[in-house]
Amino acid sequence: MSSQPPALEQKAFILLLVAVSVAFCWILLPFYGAVFWGAVLAIVFAPLYRRLLVKTRQRPTLAALLTLLVIVLLVILPLAMITSSVVQEVTALYARVRDGGVSFSGYAHQIYAALPDWFTQLLGRFGLDDLDGLQQRLVTALQQGSQRIAQQAIDIGQNTFDFVVSFFIMLYLLFFLLRDGARLTRRMRDAIPLDAGYLRNLSGKFTTVIRATVKGNIAVAAVQGALGGLAFWLLGIHAPVLWAVLMAFLSLLPAVGAGLVWGPVAIYLLATGATLQGIGLVVYGVVVIGLVDNVMRPLLVGKDTKMPDYVVLISTLGGMALFGLNGFVIGPLIAAMFIAVWDIFATEQAQANALAEATVTPRQPADDGIL
Repeated sequence: MSSQPPALEQKAFILLLVAVSVAFCWILLPFYGAVFWGAVLAIVFAPLYRRLLVKTRQRPTLAALLTLLVIVLLVILPLAMITSSVVQEVTALYARVRDGGVSFSGYAHQIYAALPDWFTQLLGRFGLDDLDGLQQRLVTALQQGSQRIAQQAIDIGQNTFDFVVSFFIMLYLLFFLLRDGARLTRRMRDAIPLDAGYLRNLSGKFTTVIRATVKGNIAVAAVQGALGGLAFWLLGIHAPVLWAVLMAFLSLLPAVGAGLVWGPVAIYLLATGATLQGIGLVVYGVVVIGLVDNVMRPLLVGKDTKMPDYVVLISTLGGMALFGLNGFVIGPLIAAMFIAVWDIFATEQAQANALAEATVTPRQPADDGIL
């Protein structure tokens, strides 16, 4: 008697498997951010855990606790301190704008007065010379933005408990993923009905993209933001930490990046007569900040793991539009898996076509018997 279950029972079991899997994902959905970042940090810090496992003489619990302590000290505490500084600077900047200490209209008039006549005429043709109207629209936008920020602050205050719970869920899950991650990975590979070569290829690509995005892109963003914030601090620009964080965030986008922040500041300095500071900021931005990506990213990520810049840009923007802040990892990850799967398919098709051509016996010319 065959041990293989009947086809109907097999289909029923697969249906049950899909149903309980969907239900389990549905249960985890309220804390998907905590689960996602717990898995991401476990992948990024897995090499550190393995080194600590050797140092602790193969004691996985101790090695996982030490790795978790390193993550808290090197990642979580600095992020908390930076967030606190940004909140203080945003509050102070908003108060200065509200009290008239910062006048965007004055800055616009200074820049407009320094522009050449042909350029001001060009602006006039497009209706961009009405600075008072621009100021009014800017004030309206700031008011609407402040109301949204205030509402977000109220929501954050109301959801503080949920944030704390998600944070500790992430740490709790991170500990077990570090300690038992290798065993869980093997179980998942055994359960997925794919060829072992496919699984090795896809899991390697998955791990590489996660580490490249987090370790490489965030490190580059942090360095570019720190260098930009240092330049703003030396130039006496108000709220340098805020602008540094904004430059770090924008540097996740290739092609544009931190130049969207330091570029307008350099234009303002040049237009208002601070020529030396403006030229210095342009040179510093192009040579120092701009070249950080070209120097650090190949060292941290590797040239063979980089996707084209346009793919990174589109997938990052699309991911953030769909998944929020988590999308800057999810978007490139989906794009990389898309490329990897199609690369495997194309490679197999090429090999199959080559094999089919090789098995076809070439037709020999007929021998007509003429000497």
